[in-house]
Amino acid sequence: MAQAQSDGQPVEKLDRDEAAAEMAELSARVARANRAYHTQDAPEISDADYDAIKARLIALEAAFPDLARPDSPSTQVGAAPAEGFGKVTHAQRMMSLGNAFTEEDVQDFTARVRSFLNLPADTVLEVTAEPKIDGLSLSLRYEDGVLVQAATRGDGTVGENVTANARTIADIPHSLSGDVPRILEVRGEVYMDHQDFAALNAAEGGRVFANPRNAAAGSLRQIDPGVTARRPLRYFAYGWGELSQPLAPTQMQAVERLQALGFRINPLTRLCRNTAEMIAVWTEIEQQRATLGYDIDGVVYKVNDLAYQGRLGFRSTTPRWALAHKFPAETAWTRLDRIEIQVGRTGALSPVARLEPVTVGGVVVSNATLHNEDYIAGRDNVGALIREGRDIREGDWVKVYRAGDVIPKIADVDLSRRPEDSRPYAFPTLCPECGSEAIREPGDSVRRCTGGLICPAQAVEKLKHFVSRAAFDIDGLGARQIEMFFADPVLPIREPADIFTLAARDGRNLARLRNREGFGERSVEKLFAAIEDKRRIPLARLIFALGIRHVGEVASATLARHFGTWEALVAAIDGAAREPAFAAPDDKARRATLSDSPNWAGLTGIDGVGGVLVNSLVTTFVQPAEREGIDRLVAQLTVLPAQSTHARQTEISGKTLVFTGTLERMTRAEAKARAEAMGAKVAGSVSAKTDLLIAGPGAGSKATKATELGVMVIDEDEWLRIAGAG
Repeated sequence: MAQAQSDGQPVEKLDRDEAAAEMAELSARVARANRAYHTQDAPEISDADYDAIKARLIALEAAFPDLARPDSPSTQVGAAPAEGFGKVTHAQRMMSLGNAFTEEDVQDFTARVRSFLNLPADTVLEVTAEPKIDGLSLSLRYEDGVLVQAATRGDGTVGENVTANARTIADIPHSLSGDVPRILEVRGEVYMDHQDFAALNAAEGGRVFANPRNAAAGSLRQIDPGVTARRPLRYFAYGWGELSQPLAPTQMQAVERLQALGFRINPLTRLCRNTAEMIAVWTEIEQQRATLGYDIDGVVYKVNDLAYQGRLGFRSTTPRWALAHKFPAETAWTRLDRIEIQVGRTGALSPVARLEPVTVGGVVVSNATLHNEDYIAGRDNVGALIREGRDIREGDWVKVYRAGDVIPKIADVDLSRRPEDSRPYAFPTLCPECGSEAIREPGDSVRRCTGGLICPAQAVEKLKHFVSRAAFDIDGLGARQIEMFFADPVLPIREPADIFTLAARDGRNLARLRNREGFGERSVEKLFAAIEDKRRIPLARLIFALGIRHVGEVASATLARHFGTWEALVAAIDGAAREPAFAAPDDKARRATLSDSPNWAGLTGIDGVGGVLVNSLVTTFVQPAEREGIDRLVAQLTVLPAQSTHARQTEISGKTLVFTGTLERMTRAEAKARAEAMGAKVAGSVSAKTDLLIAGPGAGSKATKATELGVMVIDEDEWLRIAGAG
């Protein structure tokens, strides 16, 4: 291995091998120093030495960006806790928010709410508007007025128990007095203001945290609460989770009640009566953004009437009654050095711009998405600012922005600075990973590798997806480890089932993991324990983890909720696959034949599940290699049946409902949401498995078919009685 700093050679004189060796060594040293400082609170090296090592690593990564690791310690803050925190399952899931970027997005939001609730045009829809704090979400649980638990958001369902640390924050009351609900879960944001952030970094040598948000997150997640106590953290309350009794009839009144109980709420919170007032508040807050003294990245709108919020309910990950209106993205100009192609788990060829590093919104950006070949050619703006006919080429000077302050994108090209010898970019027609033909199907904006399982890039990306946070989420087995194990000739992981045989194979192998560099007895034990812990997996997570095209988190949850068990889902897929028409060419006649098939309709009839998704699902399961791999995986698992999300049994729990005709006192969207909240399944078509048809005026063929099949048919009045809205 090359010596650290390659014997002092200037970065520009190093070759790739020398740079790679030095980057690996420096990364290990920085990571070790981070653990000693942030986790163990026992620094091993001086601040000056740390800064010199990290500066050298950053310089190398800037000079050789293609060698920079995604998990480089130069991009991280502090280090993960040595043993982690205890886990807390939230009584009510902590959701994220949908985003808006334009006034039209805000208008669409209020229009959707009005449509869902079927509000008359002259009915005022009040909405609260408050700054969106750029911090760390924290839930505080009080029982009989006493703080008993504090938890981070985590994945929304399970967070980290940081109770001891939260008790050190001055803004968080340890006990509440007065008229306090027996159970009160307060939700809000932990943050650090600019003045305290500057003082903290100055006290620590000016190199601890990159921004106040990271400072707040790193400070709250200290193993030693004493360290957290020395960090100047603040807390704004903005909402609630589980309650034993309502706080108030409106959002504004409920937040004011939290203030009366001793919590800080944001003083800029306003009540708006229409979209124009919402935009006016957003503009006012944006103008004050630089002088607030703390970071915000937008304004959050919430429907004020809590009864309306209850009716609107939630999508899979976001509430229908709230929206985050983000501030415009910051931009910067830089040079596009080259365009590289990455191959995803579905074979999609995704172009990535490798940029000369530039700071955008406080973050150093060296890569940006280029979407697809039409975007590069200037034929498709994909929601950005590229004008028709303005293509993107290697060597161009481009304007970079971070959409929603997250994903770097290219917004424009400076043609006046384009090199004279510039040539249009030729998008590859062969997969750069396996050499297979890359085709673009009619109507598809993406070119895909046809190599399938022989393409190593697809295999690796499928495995990365499998262990991702929303899928199996196995501690200690992330993207970097997947790449390592995929290339391992002795203990390879080439398919998901290999993960769950790793421990057994390791025990039979002389080159055991614990004896390898980078591993140890304790780390291997923890990895195997984490894998073992995920042998029991919820049905929705398993479906999503398979990485089937078009089957995302929402569709996975829908399928799990509808079928309940893995066996029922597979039986339905196999039934659809046995239809003779499925093997026919994919033409209109085939689709028409399949639409009349009970087996096929049993899948496409699920509300929210269409023919494209079903075709992808069934096609995956009929491929022998794919199916055998899925079967090998499931043989290693205990797949947990889908659990109902409603708190109590109702007369329609577990039943399949279909709505038809026009509902006059409740919109179709609200009726569907209400039925699902009561534990029912909502289908789009009538079949022998339908339990109940709700028929409004204008009901046609569905009502006729229901009668023929002996399905119970009720009117809207009876439905409103069942739904408790009569």
